Amino acid sequence: MAGRTIAESTYSPRPPERHLGPAAPNILVILIDDAGPALPSTFGGAITTTTLDRVRAAGVGFNRFHTTAMCSPTRASLLTGRNHHRVGSGQIAELANDWDGYSGHIPKSSATMAEVLRQYGYATAAWGKWHNTPAEETTKAGPFDRWPTGYGFEYFYGFLAGEASQYEPNLVRNTTSVLPPKSPEDGYHLSEDIADDAIGWLRDHRALAPEKPFFMYWATGALHGPHHVMKEWADKYAGAFDDGWDVYRERAYEGAKEAGWVPEDAELTERDPQMPAWDDIPENQRAFQTRLMEIAAGFGEHADVQAGRLLDELDRLGYANDTIVVYIWGDNGSSGEGQNGTISELLAQNGIPTTVDQHIAALEELGGLDALGTPATDNQYHAAWAWAGSSPYKGMKLLASHLGGTRNPLVISWPGHIDPDPAPRTQFHHVVDVVPTVYDILGISHPELVNGIHQDPIDGISMTYAIDRPDAPGRRRTQYFEIMGSRAIYSDGWMASATGPRLPWVPGIPPGIHTWTPDADTWELYHLDEDWSQAHDLAAENPEKLAELKELFAIEAARNDALPIGGGLWVPVMHPEDRISPPYTEWHMDGDTVRVPEFCAPALGNRPNTVTIRVRTSDAANGVLYKLGGAGGGLTCYLVDGTLTYEYNLFLIQRTLISAPTALSAGDHTIEITTSYLEPRPGGPLKVVIHVDGAEVASGTVPISAPLLFSANDCLDIGRAYGGAVSRAYADKMPFAFDGRIDDVHIAYAGPH
Repeated sequence: MAGRTIAESTYSPRPPERHLGPAAPNILVILIDDAGPALPSTFGGAITTTTLDRVRAAGVGFNRFHTTAMCSPTRASLLTGRNHHRVGSGQIAELANDWDGYSGHIPKSSATMAEVLRQYGYATAAWGKWHNTPAEETTKAGPFDRWPTGYGFEYFYGFLAGEASQYEPNLVRNTTSVLPPKSPEDGYHLSEDIADDAIGWLRDHRALAPEKPFFMYWATGALHGPHHVMKEWADKYAGAFDDGWDVYRERAYEGAKEAGWVPEDAELTERDPQMPAWDDIPENQRAFQTRLMEIAAGFGEHADVQAGRLLDELDRLGYANDTIVVYIWGDNGSSGEGQNGTISELLAQNGIPTTVDQHIAALEELGGLDALGTPATDNQYHAAWAWAGSSPYKGMKLLASHLGGTRNPLVISWPGHIDPDPAPRTQFHHVVDVVPTVYDILGISHPELVNGIHQDPIDGISMTYAIDRPDAPGRRRTQYFEIMGSRAIYSDGWMASATGPRLPWVPGIPPGIHTWTPDADTWELYHLDEDWSQAHDLAAENPEKLAELKELFAIEAARNDALPIGGGLWVPVMHPEDRISPPYTEWHMDGDTVRVPEFCAPALGNRPNTVTIRVRTSDAANGVLYKLGGAGGGLTCYLVDGTLTYEYNLFLIQRTLISAPTALSAGDHTIEITTSYLEPRPGGPLKVVIHVDGAEVASGTVPISAPLLFSANDCLDIGRAYGGAVSRAYADKMPFAFDGRIDDVHIAYAGPH
């Protein structure tokens, strides 16, 4: 008690403030990306997953656990406990629009589990893929209140976008842009890096704050494209897929039954007629297709091994028995975005038609099949491998209508508290249920106020009852699903499904999609309690039940801000001109402006523009003046021995080089690169003209342009090239910094968008 003087005062130290009991467990959530249920060996698949085995053997698994069929939406629901449209995440962050359910903004009235646990006294940290910050807010200038550190994570190391090169990612630590700690040539890989960093964080935590429990969210970029992994990992699976996807699908189906993961009476659904059979693939293309799958398998095993390193460190530090581990295999089903198999997966997102033979021919210039999985390519497997990896279900990523897109395994362990049980829990649950499960275990409830903001109710239901009592009746009675018009409604053992306007494995924009209305869709009806895999459509036999579920879907969609149905299609299909982009029409940049994410950078590859650069060069100058994009696609302007070259890399399939006939002399110069459309349409040919000191020195035509963007994670760099090498001319010299001086870069759009 304080008196008038120190001598008259009584001193007693204040005990540390605690909001949790002394036995509050640590929590580790492991989330794998774009991974179907029929891939891991734990559940009968071909990809060796010893870490997933380890968690399942120590705890219990849920084989009717569900996601949203898309990455940002699933992650938003996982972290908040709310349905994805209710937290503005009806589609990925880069395709946001101005409808409430599709805004890309998680409201502060839906605080994340990290924010709540932080205020209860947890140390909180996240690694790897984030993908829940509005794309327009991902530059070094922020704002940062919707970065991971603004959503309750005291520490973050990873990438903000939906995907990244595993060798040359655009990384941030907390709110600072950082470069990878080493190069691909030195053995860098992102999955290993985020494991190393998380292990370092754990060691620091034990040394500096051992009294605090921790919440770790560790989310890999694997198996999202591009599929990048070192050759030795892919070679483990050499020949494993030579009999093709139809046979693999059957083998995985039998393996899932043998593993006890699906019931014996589960039926293997048929291949869609618009998806090719393995027998339809020409002999000269099969080695390419199987190698793509071998790389994906190695990529998946490698990610699981890195997760195992975290568990090893928890064990070494003495945390293992005090830690709940939640391992979710896939934020959605396997991805068919590689479509027919690709060496540069953004081709499909840009809607540029190609043939497999074109990919194989371009690959030969890069060194043949051995170039797959390396920094030289952005490869992703054929959509039929995604379908096979979803066995026994019909769907895959982007199909919220069918279980292959939404049914992802979850396993949970907590030594001494969860009794290991190999029998899977079959209660129907959803990713929104993770938050209330954690709160239930901790004995807390979601606060009514967080940081002075009234909180929306959560949608999740605790799964602890099922952990304790495997035969308990399921408590999740209803759950809606919707992604880009593909939708479903579950209710008391029944599911009604509508595929929506497009199939992920069919290339191009479906005819008539611009006039599509959900009212015209055909609905299917399944009795899931008797039909595990949606094998038998009962819509014709039970129209009353179908009508009841369709009405329930309409109610749930309205209640959860999912209207308009298909709202996620607005930008990517119907109005690509409305994609997120900076509000500016001109920029002034310096010679050291780097790491500007492409969504926030000037659209140099698909809008009329002029780039004016004031430079000072020496004789035979070398280096990059600027580059946008990465190895899988982009554009760049550079000097080699004084020769000025502009290069447009159309996703490895086509390269356009425009070079000045003579080398630049030493001294001060003004370089001007003007880009204009020859035909005013998205993807149309471009005219590029290069002026030096007011005189035209070179010009040329880019036959096909990228209508959307080059890269999901790479950037605009000036004066050097970080990330992927757009041009092979300097791939072995990265970052190929300009050896002169750049005094000013002025970029301006020309004419209307």
